[in-house]
Amino acid sequence: MNILRTTIQELIGMFIDDGALALWSIVLIGLIAAAVEFVGLSGFAGGILLLAGCILILAESTYRAAKKKVRR
Repeated sequence: MNILRTTIQELIGMFIDDGALALWSIVLIGLIAAAVEFVGLSGFAGGILLLAGCILILAESTYRAAKKKVRR
């Protein structure tokens, strides 16, 4: 039973390792989608903003994880 529990925890951890990363990604997608739909932002500009935002979110998450690892 312990092996099954560990396996499930590892599988979940692969997809939800950093809750802030997932949360900020969802917020970014929502904001860009709203800007494209309601503000009239072009789809191309929305895509560029989405790419840039995802890169920034990933960089911040990587920086935070590296900082945490150095402290251990």
